Amino acid sequence: MRLQGKAAMITGAARGIGREYALRFAKEGASVAVVDLNREGSEETAQLITKAGGKALALQADVTDQAQMDAAAKQAAAELGKIDTLINNAALYGDMDLSDQSVEYFSKIVTINTLSVVVGSRAAFPHLKAAGGSSIINISSTAAYPLPIPRAPDLPIVPVSGYAVSKAAVIHLTKWMASILGPMKIRVNAIAPGLTMTDATKKVVPGIIMEKITEATALGRPLEAADLTGTAVYLASDDSALMTGQVLVVDGGLVMLG
Repeated sequence: MRLQGKAAMITGAARGIGREYALRFAKEGASVAVVDLNREGSEETAQLITKAGGKALALQADVTDQAQMDAAAKQAAAELGKIDTLINNAALYGDMDLSDQSVEYFSKIVTINTLSVVVGSRAAFPHLKAAGGSSIINISSTAAYPLPIPRAPDLPIVPVSGYAVSKAAVIHLTKWMASILGPMKIRVNAIAPGLTMTDATKKVVPGIIMEKITEATALGRPLEAADLTGTAVYLASDDSALMTGQVLVVDGGLVMLG
């Protein structure tokens, strides 16, 4: 087990990819704090871990509220003994309305998806610093890169994806945090998942776009959530002890030439 003795706090782990991170970390020997605004979902994830023989703690918190996240991190460190890995996975995605191109909605998505990384990192920071040799894993997306999707021949306004902009901002935050936290023995890396067939993706992404993205990948298939967990384990393990400020793209070979 590659994460034996480690303790991880994972946000947005009530469902989808976040849940898969939590389950895989527990399988690899880590104790896990499952943090999500969805209390029922986080408790379900924690129960799946404990039923399999692992150690987990379900915590409800708004990832954009510093006081709530500080309290969650403090409780996680107290009950798990420490926090030496943080996965900033929570983001506004499954409830997105792609048809809403208003400035207000753009601002909402960018704010939530970038604040969640800043707030989560600040909440976990004192515990990561105390643990030594710690790892922050931010979740970006291949949406941060230009993608080969169908383009409309005519548009009433300039369309902008708040989600894509927010995930590009996560890449910047990853590199910036890596540069300033390195002396404190905290590594900061990011994973940029490609099209991943979660319930949220099936709800948000139109079928024609999913088809075009899949066709453009070198491996010719979309990802399942479990396909991303090995990369997260690697970034949390001592195998990546000298890696920081990196963005690992896991997308079946879509943006590799970009």
